[in-house]
Amino acid sequence: MKMTFANRRRFLTIAAAAAGMAALPAMPGRAGVQPLHQWRGVALGADASITLAHPRAEAIITRALAEIARLEGIFSLHRADSALARLNADGQLAAPPFELLECLSLCATVHRASFGAFDPTVQPLWALHAESHARGHAPGEEEIAARMGRIGWQRVRFDTGAIAFARPGMALTLNGVAQGLIADKVADLLADEGLSDVLVNTGEFRALGGHPHGGDWPVTLADGNPQPGRVALRERALASSGALGTTFDTEGRFGHILDPRTGRPAVPRWRLVSVTAPRAGLADALSTAACLMDREGIAGLMAAFPSARLEGLTAHEPAAVRG
Repeated sequence: MKMTFANRRRFLTIAAAAAGMAALPAMPGRAGVQPLHQWRGVALGADASITLAHPRAEAIITRALAEIARLEGIFSLHRADSALARLNADGQLAAPPFELLECLSLCATVHRASFGAFDPTVQPLWALHAESHARGHAPGEEEIAARMGRIGWQRVRFDTGAIAFARPGMALTLNGVAQGLIADKVADLLADEGLSDVLVNTGEFRALGGHPHGGDWPVTLADGNPQPGRVALRERALASSGALGTTFDTEGRFGHILDPRTGRPAVPRWRLVSVTAPRAGLADALSTAACLMDREGIAGLMAAFPSARLEGLTAHEPAAVRG
């Protein structure tokens, strides 16, 4: 069955003004600085880019792309041979990759801090909503109730020996964290090679150093407002999420971020939630969790992570909020 989704993420999330950055002159005292080089492509289904100024830019990007491909072999839901897909198919995975365990540990931390709002076990519900909307309607109460028995982070067991689900039919989606984690891993790879002043974008942003022509990396919070917010990144990560950033229906009413407490899409209080943190995986998970919380809940969530900052919180118009 073909499933189609309305994707407005590029309009609702964050974008580095690559054309504008490329036009920036070298700053005084920066003689010999290389021109900016940018690769653009796709990572885990999201628009991606790597921007740097280096005489061996092509070779560096080739190594970064190999790392992205390796990590997609762990986290992709659409590759039958990925570690995550095999875990979901079999209900268990022996000798899991370190990166997958690292991701699950981060998920556990944000799950606790969000009082259960962030829960990657919603994948069975996600599949139900996707299949139902592909047939032209939202799932019914009985269908949702049946899938609710398959979710619950407390039913996931993991250590270096294995990952296992406590109930049949469970599955994970790491779409609310893996894009950020991949940005971190690519940045770590480049940092280990002694590189700096690189902007990695795998759906979420990680700045390694600052802009090679001087200053910070300028990033725009594009949420549809005529005067969008801006964030300057240096040795920091930025992630954004919106309850209606991607929707199951072409009318844009039913968002893809699901509430594990109701089994339904998150109430679209927020057009855009933007978070910075030292690492993109954490920023990604926090921005996703915040979409499921009210203002007071978001404040409590952010207080649990002193290194993270809420950079933008844009409310939807009242007409867009259901429930």
